[in-house]
Amino acid sequence: MTSQRFFVRHRRTLAAAGAVSAGLLVLSACDKPTPRATVTVGKNSVSAEATCYEDGDDIGRAKATKCALKKSSETIKVSQGETLRIGVDPKIADDGWALWINGQQATNPYKKTYYSFEGVDLFADQQGQAAPKTLYISIVQQNKAGTKFNGVWNFKLQNADA
Repeated sequence: MTSQRFFVRHRRTLAAAGAVSAGLLVLSACDKPTPRATVTVGKNSVSAEATCYEDGDDIGRAKATKCALKKSSETIKVSQGETLRIGVDPKIADDGWALWINGQQATNPYKKTYYSFEGVDLFADQQGQAAPKTLYISIVQQNKAGTKFNGVWNFKLQNADA
């Protein structure tokens, strides 16, 4: 009887060790979360992980542009003249980041974790065209020279006045 208990207990121990090993293997296959970027207007904020991201590796301008054109479900409403605030993880700020609008670079790169665009009117009428109802903005992690791109975070802005 004693040897039979030993084998049953030994099998249970091996089964438990196998389950733990399998769990660790599954966890090791998971991707590490990307740094986050946040857009704030008034008292409302939305935050997102990267649409495209390579931890320290260059994704290139072509891929950054393609990623910046992807639509985002992270939506925030913006009224005319409101302040748009951008917050980024220090890891993004270390390399630098620029604001892109509808897939095109709109600012020079910043090396700050927080930047405030005060009284900006992103939804102004354009040469006889009605103000857009939505804009897509991207925070693009890039160096000052615009030769290295590491990640893209996308957000959808809705015109609260439309």
